[in-house]
Amino acid sequence: MPSSSLLHQTLNPAAPPPRPRPRALKPDILDIDSDRSSSSDSASSASSTASVITVRPSSREAAAGPSSWTQYFERELWLEQDLGHGVKAVYHAYVTPPRDVRKGPLFVCHHGAGASGLSFAVLAREIRGLMPGAGVLALEARGHGSSVTGSDGQEVADYSLETLTMDALNMVMATSKALDWPSLPPLLLIGHSLGGAIMTTLATTHWRALGAALVGYAVLDVVEGSALEALSHMKTYLSSRPRSFPSIAEAVDWHLRSRTIRLRESAEASVPSLLVRSPSRSGSFTWRTDLSTTSSAWEGWFQGMSSKFLTGRGAKLLILAGTDRLDKELMIGQMQGKFQLVVLPEAGHFVHEDVPAKAAGLLVEFWKRNDRSAMVLPPKVSELLAMGKKV
Repeated sequence: MPSSSLLHQTLNPAAPPPRPRPRALKPDILDIDSDRSSSSDSASSASSTASVITVRPSSREAAAGPSSWTQYFERELWLEQDLGHGVKAVYHAYVTPPRDVRKGPLFVCHHGAGASGLSFAVLAREIRGLMPGAGVLALEARGHGSSVTGSDGQEVADYSLETLTMDALNMVMATSKALDWPSLPPLLLIGHSLGGAIMTTLATTHWRALGAALVGYAVLDVVEGSALEALSHMKTYLSSRPRSFPSIAEAVDWHLRSRTIRLRESAEASVPSLLVRSPSRSGSFTWRTDLSTTSSAWEGWFQGMSSKFLTGRGAKLLILAGTDRLDKELMIGQMQGKFQLVVLPEAGHFVHEDVPAKAAGLLVEFWKRNDRSAMVLPPKVSELLAMGKKV
């Protein structure tokens, strides 16, 4: 995996500001269900209370632009949780619920470092095109759209893999509670780069919190060996990227010229969410996420990932942009048939943004192959004997 494969890009020296909270100015735009209590369960290490602000597009608003989230998701969620000890979270996510929560599926997506939930925007649309009844939930990590603050009001700069995994689990559970689902729908976890490490950990050490809902997980273009090798180049990579852009359009064009993202529609959908206006009031845009503040956690994100990927709960899919990314442990596991491997050489690191239609087809096919509700099991011997059949 090239050095750019862990990081989207960023050099913003200031702490990443949270996304602007929606203003409750138009009652027909906002559904606010506050003061919802969340009881303690195995999904969280601390009891939490949660409330949700759900933003839907209003018919009175101007028509959304082609890159608006409303083109790809039904709702934008702001999930407020008290994590205990004075720590408060405002989790941010985009969701299109499944048509039938009992049947699902719900594709739960987590982006890579420096990216955002809208990295999955076009993919979400393509999945729904193939499976109109499916749901898609795109999560955003702390410092990337979600915000976690301490009792002093400052951002909690804990980017360890365990913490990010707990954030992801909290978001899944909070979404279920906010949307009044009686239980979790059947789930397929999807993670790109860092998100792949998070979803793999979720399926390995936290699967009991998801229970029987977890059907499997898919990891997009990240493996332990090449990821760890790339870490020595990360700071050089960051310093070589533009610090700011004069406009959103320039940022989109840079992503396309540098082939960070290879499909214009994907770049137009995701890149605006990666930027904030420069505090210098120059009119320029700078990166939302300061990845240099996460450097102490980089190695821990990927150490042991191959072993966890092979031993996690549920069916396993690995989609890579090149076979050179496989390390020895995964090569052996693939030859033993422990997971499905698909290589898309026409894509770059952001495979789901470069070839979203093809990636969606692979994910939907993977789901259908492992959907337990569609499986027809042979009758038991006792049942055959009861029917008077010879066995």
